[in-house]
Amino acid sequence: MRVLGVDPGLTRCGVGVVDGTAGRPLRMAGVGVIRTPADAPAPQRLLLIEQGLEQWMDEHRPEAVAVERVFSQHNVRTVMGTAQAGAVAMLCAARRGLPVALHTPSEVKAAVTGSGRADKAQVGAMVTRLLRLAAAPRPADAADALALAICHIWRASAQHRLDRARERETARVPKGSPT
Repeated sequence: MRVLGVDPGLTRCGVGVVDGTAGRPLRMAGVGVIRTPADAPAPQRLLLIEQGLEQWMDEHRPEAVAVERVFSQHNVRTVMGTAQAGAVAMLCAARRGLPVALHTPSEVKAAVTGSGRADKAQVGAMVTRLLRLAAAPRPADAADALALAICHIWRASAQHRLDRARERETARVPKGSPT
């Protein structure tokens, strides 16, 4: 499976592409940051993010997109920009018919480091180790995007098995029967 991880942000939008399946070694296919000028109007910045994401999707042809779920922060302005950039990523994926998964920061940290309270340095170190890189990707937004892709690859397999089990169970229950 090839997953594009997106760590949304208006100034720096981290992107990372990982190939792999659960239980097998992972491989980084690409990593970077889409940058926009802080003094540009928000609509222009969102357009630049969309263009950058489209280029990444054209170049890397992901099978799924994993986006960081926005969580409540004290700075409403930051939350709004992050949410808008995340929505652009979801729109780009939907336009191509790609499945989108949203993962919270604590889910990603727990999947990659074993602790939902890991700091950025710990996430970067584990991404470096898991992908067998010479150094942690910089800035942290890039490492976070790779961590999102890794999290999705590892969780997608388990989620797929759960979905199949639910489908089998639903198929066994006769219509009109209490469940």
